[in-house]
Amino acid sequence: MVSVTNSTLAFYRRSQLHMGELRGLAEDLQNQLSTGERLDRSSQDPVAASRLRLLARADRLGTINADNAKHASDDLQLAASALESIGADLIRARELALWAASDTVGNAERETIGAELEQLRLRLMASANAIDGSGNALFGGEGAGRAYEIDGTGAVVYIGTASSGEIDLGQGQSITRGLTGPEVLNFTTGGSATDAFAHIAALAAALQGGAADPATAARDSLAGFDDALDQLTRAQTVAGSRIAWIEVIQDRQLDQSQSRASQIADNGGVDFASTVAELQQILTVLEASQAGFARLSNLSLFDSIR
Repeated sequence: MVSVTNSTLAFYRRSQLHMGELRGLAEDLQNQLSTGERLDRSSQDPVAASRLRLLARADRLGTINADNAKHASDDLQLAASALESIGADLIRARELALWAASDTVGNAERETIGAELEQLRLRLMASANAIDGSGNALFGGEGAGRAYEIDGTGAVVYIGTASSGEIDLGQGQSITRGLTGPEVLNFTTGGSATDAFAHIAALAAALQGGAADPATAARDSLAGFDDALDQLTRAQTVAGSRIAWIEVIQDRQLDQSQSRASQIADNGGVDFASTVAELQQILTVLEASQAGFARLSNLSLFDSIR
């Protein structure tokens, strides 16, 4: 009787162990299918787990670099739009100067032109104080707040920093995040350094009684407006070149991200077709084992003798 009892216990224990192992395998495979990940602990495949950690670290850094590139691109796109507005205002100011230079225009008309130039100067200042996605001035360099303000004399003065600073794009690549106001609006004309605000203000004052010969003052200002537009064109070229370079970087970042995703899938991802097939096989074996256990557990020596 003792041997029969021990054999029965051993049978139950072996059956339970076998079916428990099958259920564990099935649960592991179901978990892999639900998460898409083959490894849930390093001990399953230490080499693959180490590689996955390196790839995950590279992926996090890649995300940071991609965010930096997008931030720089967005700021430069906003700067390019602001430069378009500045260009339109400078062209309008030149048109007004050309009109004021005509001998057929009277003093009253020139005063009106001067008043419009004053409004253009303020509108130009608003464009120069355009803000980026972080709420800082696009053309203020690395400083917070506005790029330009009006001082006690009524002159528009730059209050930003001397440079715009750089954004790290990863892998030794970086790019200047924007342009400063002086890089856009400062220029040299007739051998003298000035800026668009001072040039417009001088012409507006001349047309509103500040010059004995306002028509000549208007004609003399045309070369300055041409120089200002040339400087603006250079700034637009720089901004466009940086935007194009960032697009190249972003394409490269996308390729690298896709490569990392493929490597992650190869090292720790799930082959869904083979995993589903393996799961179905284990479930079939488990079902057969359960059915066999049920039948065998119902048998007894007495039933066999009968």
